This record gives sequence, structure tokens and C-alpha cells, in this order.
Amino acid sequence: MNEFEQLLKIMELLRDPLKGCPWDKVQTRESLKEYILEEAYELIEAIENKDISNITEELGDLLLQIIFISQIMKESGESSISEVIKTLNQKLIRRHPHIFSDKTASTPAEVKNNWESIKKEEKKSSSILSDYPEAMPALAAAKRYGEQASSIGFDWGDTVPALEKVEEEIAELRNEISRGDQKKIYEELGDLLFSVANVARISEVNPELALRDANKKFKKRFRSLEQRLKELDIPVKAASLDQMNRIWDSVKEKERTD
Repeated sequence: MNEFEQLLKIMELLRDPLKGCPWDKVQTRESLKEYILEEAYELIEAIENKDISNITEELGDLLLQIIFISQIMKESGESSISEVIKTLNQKLIRRHPHIFSDKTASTPAEVKNNWESIKKEEKKSSSILSDYPEAMPALAAAKRYGEQASSIGFDWGDTVPALEKVEEEIAELRNEISRGDQKKIYEELGDLLFSVANVARISEVNPELALRDANKKFKKRFRSLEQRLKELDIPVKAASLDQMNRIWDSVKEKERTD
């Protein structure tokens, strides 16, 4: 707690109108939004790299954003870090009745269903689906919507029918591409991506993270392709598709044997 109190005092000093930091003093909740996302993604990368030192540092950077915004709200009399923590404590107690009350839950799935049910009651929502923010990554939101619908039994059950739905959406997309209807192509692509997110969810795979890893893999392979073309003294823009495909396949084969 001494370290936490020191952190609060440091932030108060940084925001002091007379003695504070010129940059910190002019920040607002709106100006800090981009840093919240940036620090969250950097923490995710540190976790994926299993770098404990970096995880510790990135946790601190993310905590900084919470303390920063809480200090801004304290200055305006809107809220404070104490209110933030109090609200969180109350929420954790309410949403864990199997720990703090007489409700039972013996599996993670039961706990998750209880959480969603209590959340719905708290927000007085008439729908089982939450209103996720538009800034939330679309694949992540699709996964959440699928989970919430599944909590009342509206689900494929296993991957086989979910994959059949993907195949159905591919056929519909192929049909609209052949017709050249751009509006329908847009719609069917969205349906296909939503169906793929369902397959990921049922397979217990986070689609957002899976796509991020696929992006990283593509970037690594493509840069290896570029390097190989350079070694062959072939300008990238002058290489034929056949040449690039052969190199691409060799890069993939090298990955398998390494």
C-alpha cells in the first residue's frame, strides 16, 4: 500500500498546476484513450512472449492510465481512485455469489453464466446480449455475442454444424461475387467472418488472438520471401507469381523442419 500511495502522490504532483509536468498537466480523458489501447496491446504481447520482466513493466504502464484518468476525475470532483476501487469491490462480490453468498457454481461455465445473468439484471437489460462498444475489435465482439447466445442454448453445439454454416456462407459469398453485387458481397463477408468466429469459440480458440498470430506469421513469411528474392537479385515488383509461390512454399517447409 505504501507503493500505491506513493504512486498517487506522484500523479498528483505531475498534474499540479504550478509544479507539474507540462505534458501531464494538459492531458484529458479523451487524449489518453489511444494510450489505453496501446498499453493493453503491449501487455498482451509481453504475456505471449512469457517475458515476466516486461509483463511487470507493461502492467505498470496500463495501471498508469487508470491512475491518470482517476486523478483527472478527482480534480473535477467527478470521481476518484477510491471510488473506482470501491465500485470494483462491490461488483466482484455481487457477481461471485457462489463465493460471497449461498449460490452454487462448480464449473467455470456455470460461473460465466451466473456472471452474465447478474450483469443483465444490473443493467436492467431486456436482451441477453450486451451492448459492446463500437471500438471493441469486431471478432472479439462476435465471440462474446456467441457466448451470450449460447448461455440460453442458442448454439450449434459442436464444430461440425458450425463448420457447415461456414461452408454455407462461403457458397453465398461466392454467389454474390459472381453477381458482382458489392453491397451483398459486403454483407456476406460479414456473415462469413461471424460464422468463423463461432467455430473459433466452440473450438475454445480466441479468434482475435488467432488472427493476430496469423498476421504475425504472414509478416514473417513474407519478409523471408522478400529476403530470398533479394538474394536471387530479383526485384520484388518484378518477381512472377510462380516465383513467389515457390519461395513461399520453401519458407513454409523450412518452418516445419526447423
